Amino acid sequence: MPVTKKPVMLTHFDDLTDPRVERTKQHRLGDLIAIALCGAICGANSWTDVERFGKEKSDWFRTFLSLKNGIPSHDTFGRVFAALDTEEFYTALASWIASLQLDLQGKAVAIDGKTLRRSFDKASGKGALHIVNAWVGELSLSLGQLATDRKSNEITAVPRLLEMLVIEGAVVTLDAMHCQKKTAAKIRDCGADYVLQVKANQKKLHDQLQELFIDYGDRDYQGVRRHATVEQQHGREERREYYVAAAPQGMLEKWSDVRSIGMVFRYRQVGDKLSEETSFFLSSLPPKVRALAKHVRGHWGVENSLHWSLDVTFSEDQSRIRKGNGQEIAAGFRRLALSILEQDTTLKEPLRGKRLRAGWNNDTLQAILTGIAA
Repeated sequence: MPVTKKPVMLTHFDDLTDPRVERTKQHRLGDLIAIALCGAICGANSWTDVERFGKEKSDWFRTFLSLKNGIPSHDTFGRVFAALDTEEFYTALASWIASLQLDLQGKAVAIDGKTLRRSFDKASGKGALHIVNAWVGELSLSLGQLATDRKSNEITAVPRLLEMLVIEGAVVTLDAMHCQKKTAAKIRDCGADYVLQVKANQKKLHDQLQELFIDYGDRDYQGVRRHATVEQQHGREERREYYVAAAPQGMLEKWSDVRSIGMVFRYRQVGDKLSEETSFFLSSLPPKVRALAKHVRGHWGVENSLHWSLDVTFSEDQSRIRKGNGQEIAAGFRRLALSILEQDTTLKEPLRGKRLRAGWNNDTLQAILTGIAA
């Protein structure tokens, strides 16, 4: 088999610190990472699967990896990744993202959390891992992630995640949990704009916005920009009405660079059942209703494009990896694999089809890995 050049993207992991003592190293850390990432792309959802995958592809891997002692066992993958430094791993991911030289100008970065439901360990008292993700829906690309031990810790995790990202020119969208003055200021410090949902967790702000829009309504929404959308799908009809106005002067003094406020009416009818909901938001963007409506609506796309794919295609909620940092590292491989597959243009296939064909055909896998660099 001809020698294959090591995919450029794998070189971003070359400087990771190996957590093992020298005398126990039988396999290079870079080889473990390459096999695990390729396994994640091709359908390997556990360390045992990764070992099986590596053995089936050993001849191909030997064209660009040393593999002096063959394919590592699943126990080796588990031990090494359980001890791997997650901060260094995130830095390597960020290095790869930076190499893509993405133009994020005006693009939405949805930050949202996801709990890995089977990652808890009752025996050790370890709760389920919760991961905060930064997802660019327009590019189908994960910019980064950060793990917490509880969903409630998302509030403190988001500013730390923002520090890891290069998001100048982007528009960060967040749900109501993250409607915090410090978070808004952090986003602006990163050179990005924000769209923050406002609900009852910020009671004073929520009530203020509610009173403002009641007043606008009494004046027939004079000076307020309006936009409506209707979606019909599978017997469900959903109508959204957006109302946007310039932020009042008093609010400008409290929220970093806030320029607009908004309200959304949502009407959903499924069969004979009708539900209604009203929510509010504030933003550092100017009061252009169509642009803001796109960002508000687009935020929830992270559920369908990222979370759904991780659960249905990558079986994330079924993962039973629990030792040390292993689950967090495995989650990183899944998000990286998803981003690579979404960026691939060599195959006109859904994600599942791409994973299968990459697993079956070495040339297909090679094309996917090298195409992302281009």
